[in-house]
Amino acid sequence: MEVQGMDKSDEMGAETCGANQTGRSVLIVYAHQSPASFNAAARDVAVDVLKHQGCRVVVSDLYAMNFRASATIQDINGQLRCPEHFQYGNETLWAWEEGRLTDDIKEEHRKVEEAELIIFQFPLYWFSVPAILKGWMDRVLTQGFAFSLEKIYNNGIFKDKKAMLSFSTGAPESMFLPDGINGDMNVTLWPLQNGVLHFCGFQVLAPQIFWAPSHSPPHVREAMLGGWRARLGGLWEETPLTFAPSEFFDMSFRGGFRLWPQLKEERSEDPYGITTGHHLGKRLPPSNQTKATPPGSQKRATPPDGNSQLKH
Repeated sequence: MEVQGMDKSDEMGAETCGANQTGRSVLIVYAHQSPASFNAAARDVAVDVLKHQGCRVVVSDLYAMNFRASATIQDINGQLRCPEHFQYGNETLWAWEEGRLTDDIKEEHRKVEEAELIIFQFPLYWFSVPAILKGWMDRVLTQGFAFSLEKIYNNGIFKDKKAMLSFSTGAPESMFLPDGINGDMNVTLWPLQNGVLHFCGFQVLAPQIFWAPSHSPPHVREAMLGGWRARLGGLWEETPLTFAPSEFFDMSFRGGFRLWPQLKEERSEDPYGITTGHHLGKRLPPSNQTKATPPGSQKRATPPDGNSQLKH
């Protein structure tokens, strides 16, 4: 195992490791400051189980690495193309094309390129990721490397890779139910899972959510880790979450990148929207961002080209 920013990993014996996955590569992007945290324990379980499967596991411990969260001009070596009006997206695209991004970004690019699966391990901060992890997403998932206008969503650059969120909350599950005070967790997860991971093409696995471990007794925390260990045993065979494919949209500026009218008409009698974000003014599809739809149960529709497509 390669662990950047860590002296060692506290590994535990793997009782359920799943099928042999020798040769596969996993990147864990870890964002917690305390080695005694529940998130550290969840990370260690993942490292242990995946290693026993034969995977090569790399951990980017962002706090230990002193990873810089700010996406600034300092990420670029050499002269700017437009110094009079600095635009981070454009300048990092050009810098990536010319090999002028800073070494820390290049190193994370290498890890992402090699990984078949990326696990983001973190505590939920303000309904999102910690600033240091947001900075990793901003600085590492740069234009050109992670996406382009032609290569997004299910046609994205990382369409052959899997990614997932694994995180702890400070609140119990009841507070994130549709009638809970924090609102539906599916809505909370949409910007991260669709707007970041799926946007870059990743096949997004259902999130691993550890509900309020800091407010739970030891035996409950152990049960949480046991459930994570068991899930890791079959993680590679899991069905990804369901998203609306880009083929369902008029992918042009003239068309506004909107759903084809024909497809909208086909869904007019459905009680639910297509996804959490593409709700079409209807009820949200249950658990769209927290549970995968069983294979074969996705509703089919016919896009304008006449080819039947699955809605994921």
